[in-house]
Amino acid sequence: MTEKYKIYLSEDTKSRLINDAELFEFTKNDESVNLNAFLKTLIVNYFDQYRHDSDSLLANIMQDLSELSSISKKDAAFLADKIVSTYIKADRHQSGKNSALTLTVSGSSYEILKIIENNMLAETSLSQYLKDMFNAYLSIPRSEREAIIFKDSYEDISRALKEHKVLSFTTTTSGDNKAYYVEPYIIAPSKEEQCNYLLCFDRRAKKPRTFRISRLRSVFVTSDTFAVNPDIQEELREKALRSPHSVGLTVQAVVRLNPYGVRKFKAITKNRPLVSKIEGDLYYFDWPELQLEEYFKRFGRDAIVIGPESLKEKIRKFYYYGLREYSR
Repeated sequence: MTEKYKIYLSEDTKSRLINDAELFEFTKNDESVNLNAFLKTLIVNYFDQYRHDSDSLLANIMQDLSELSSISKKDAAFLADKIVSTYIKADRHQSGKNSALTLTVSGSSYEILKIIENNMLAETSLSQYLKDMFNAYLSIPRSEREAIIFKDSYEDISRALKEHKVLSFTTTTSGDNKAYYVEPYIIAPSKEEQCNYLLCFDRRAKKPRTFRISRLRSVFVTSDTFAVNPDIQEELREKALRSPHSVGLTVQAVVRLNPYGVRKFKAITKNRPLVSKIEGDLYYFDWPELQLEEYFKRFGRDAIVIGPESLKEKIRKFYYYGLREYSR
């Protein structure tokens, strides 16, 4: 069964939902953002949590109010509902411009909307209920929102971590549906991106790897178990604290920053490496080489790598081949 619903969202809410859909790679065949598919997944994976959290909040407020001897239970229930609608869901009273959106649902998302229609709309519309749900979702940190959208993957990964089972999956970045077989060790959030990463040991490549969980597909817990390697576990724990999105070779690097480079270093915070020490215009790092390469590619002449030679050569080649293409 498929049905279409028209809902109304503020421009800010719609924009933020589109940003999540884009970050979590919900796309159509033409690579444009598939907001409808994202919202269907959000509704299916978040409905139970939203309903539970809303009921708990209302019950807690009612209990606090009921403890006041001057307020009856009926008045406490009225005031609790008023507090939630006025202060917690204040967006519903704003007069800003709303944007109409046609939501096409089927399967599980259709069933949940029918449950909402039949049981949850005593004093509100379906559009407003969904708007409140989406705003509640957006109030959660992005790393937790990712766990909601990819609920099934998180549950499988968590079980594999607990039972020390080998995981199999493909990724959206492999390009050829290559299957990975890994020994999972840690799930860690990246402070800059607010995404979560699976730090693991790749059985085929025989080396530590990291994968952004929102890019995993066809996650499967195999029947194979593995023995935890204390050395690998300690290495990945250290990486998880510093740079979970990069578990490559750590190098001791020295980079010379001119005044413009210093300004850029302060301004460009995404995936910024931690400084070990500063001596004049020289900045020292003890950090994964790949992350240093990707970070300082954005600086141009304002950051010159002094060492190691391998990092210096990679960035030199990056600019050399770029210049060659632009000179044609």
